[in-house]
Amino acid sequence: MKKIVLMGRSEAGKTTLTQALKGEKITYHKTQYVNHFDVIIDTPGEYAQTKWLGHALAMFTYEADVVGLLCSATEPFTLFPPKCTSTCNREVIGIITKIHHPDANVKRAEGWLRLAGCRDIFPVDSKTGEGISAILEHLREPGDVMPWEEKK
Repeated sequence: MKKIVLMGRSEAGKTTLTQALKGEKITYHKTQYVNHFDVIIDTPGEYAQTKWLGHALAMFTYEADVVGLLCSATEPFTLFPPKCTSTCNREVIGIITKIHHPDANVKRAEGWLRLAGCRDIFPVDSKTGEGISAILEHLREPGDVMPWEEKK
């Protein structure tokens, strides 16, 4: 499985997505520091929101195969400038979270991620699991056995 680093503002859904990708029960947990898991790096939103910490995110891309930019469908603005993915020497995908929230505007979030330079965009609902398998398939490498393929 390719390793992914998740980046986005606070409350964009990075930790919830991490729990969903790992098949864990969804519980609220505020990320206070960078968490390294087998194939996921979960970063605090403050790193993307603070000029002085933003440079640290660039360093974590070196530890991953794929960069996942998260944008909640409920966000009124984006932190990602146009074509920011061009500065990264890794594949960058867009992930739209909270797609079923009453205030969701999925098309707006998709537009922001496309403007940032993301070609592949995955709309997800971490609580229902919608879209999670598509991300896992994207991260799949030859020989990987997905949880739904395992023999019981």
